Amino acid sequence: MPGRREPQQYQKIASFLRGEISSGRLGVGDVLPSEAELCEQFQTSRGPVRQAMAELRSEGTISSGRGRRSVVLGNFSSESFEASYSAAQRYKEAGFTLEQKIHWLARRPAPREVAEALGVKEGDPIVYIHRTRQRAGQTRLIQEEYFPLEVGRHILDFDESEPSLHAVLARAGVEVDNLSRQLRARPATPEEAETLGIEEGFPVFEVTNRLHNHNGDPIEYGVYVFPADRMQMQMNAIRGAGSPLRFTLQSPTE
Repeated sequence: MPGRREPQQYQKIASFLRGEISSGRLGVGDVLPSEAELCEQFQTSRGPVRQAMAELRSEGTISSGRGRRSVVLGNFSSESFEASYSAAQRYKEAGFTLEQKIHWLARRPAPREVAEALGVKEGDPIVYIHRTRQRAGQTRLIQEEYFPLEVGRHILDFDESEPSLHAVLARAGVEVDNLSRQLRARPATPEEAETLGIEEGFPVFEVTNRLHNHNGDPIEYGVYVFPADRMQMQMNAIRGAGSPLRFTLQSPTE
């Protein structure tokens, strides 16, 4: 199996600039290095430099420039790409360690909704894992993840001693290239309330992840449930750049 791809040049440049900002070497109002300086430092053309700058602008970290050198707007932290789909990585970046309990791991027929998400036929064999994640003895997260058989076969021997399921998949050559994530708030079911140690009907966030490889092939469909009082979201936006977030308003009956 092929190993994971090295970060692209623009990602290295963006990571360097984030490090300069988070460390305080570049403070709010400071001017960023010029394109020419970054091209020389990273031995690259202007394309990757401009792509890195565009990524930081989309995060609201630096100004839009518009004929002038970009300046630092703030030390806004954003999760890494890996943290957007890996709970282990998200908690690691927050400085926490998660434990886990596997309740179910096996092949099973694909339910209709899962089959549509994974691009298989309803009833086709897939791999399903149901886990809960704990911190300090308290359950923080319920995870249900579904994989096409050719992907899921790599985790059939997965056990609780391995901190990250996605790290196992990465070592097997399964690389996440892009994802779609949807979040909605709803009341906890009786089963969820008992598992999470909350009252029935207490608000929870249900996060649905659809992961794909660089060919656009589905590699995972996951549903995560968090108590709403244990998670918060932050978004930064800047004029001239599209927001990665979209709100959909629904009627109370939906």
